[in-house]
Amino acid sequence: QVHLVESGGGLGQPGGSLRVSCEASGSFRSIPTMGWYRQAPGKERELVVNITSGGTIVVGDSVKGRFTISGDNGKNTVSLQMNSLKPEDTAVYYCFADVISYTSMRRTYWGRGTQVTVSS
Repeated sequence: QVHLVESGGGLGQPGGSLRVSCEASGSFRSIPTMGWYRQAPGKERELVVNITSGGTIVVGDSVKGRFTISGDNGKNTVSLQMNSLKPEDTAVYYCFADVISYTSMRRTYWGRGTQVTVSS
């Protein structure tokens, strides 16, 4: 089983910055991809950013130029730096990890979500 623990987020101001982090723990062979989705009230869940173990990064159009992701393969962690915040960034941010088990099964795991609120 794999557990994802998120930290950070909270309340930020327009134009300000926040940071969220996620660590994966448990029993698994590897995690090829980790990243973040977000979901605002009444809205569809959308990709924010993801990163592979090889360093390939995919960033959602709505956050390009403002959000950056970094990873630590040894710790199975990712961090999302959110700059130039906008009110529309307000959402619950969910960490995800695509995991390969010791029996070579692939499954996606999700964190519980952490609230990010941007308001003046």
